[in-house]
Amino acid sequence: MSYGLDIWPVAEDDIRSAARWYNSEQSGLGIDFAEEVYVAIDSLERNPFLYRVRVRYRRREIRWLFPKRFPYRVIYYVEGPAVRIFVFAVLHAKRSDRTWKERV
Repeated sequence: MSYGLDIWPVAEDDIRSAARWYNSEQSGLGIDFAEEVYVAIDSLERNPFLYRVRVRYRRREIRWLFPKRFPYRVIYYVEGPAVRIFVFAVLHAKRSDRTWKERV
């Protein structure tokens, strides 16, 4: 079964910003970063419930996954009877939760 997927524009901005930074460090690394993040996001369509609800954020059922190669979190929630996945942030793993909490 495939689920609907919505990536918020602000999450797209997160990806572009991080990709620019990685490209400034090493040519082509930003492209690798973006590809890795989109592969991780695409995997959510097959099973968004694979990643557990974060205990502190149970009320909103916030979940996240980590792309394999980069220290970033893809932060999302699943909603509705038709089961839609909403990716609303892609942030460095060490960034404060306050950054994404303001978005939800």
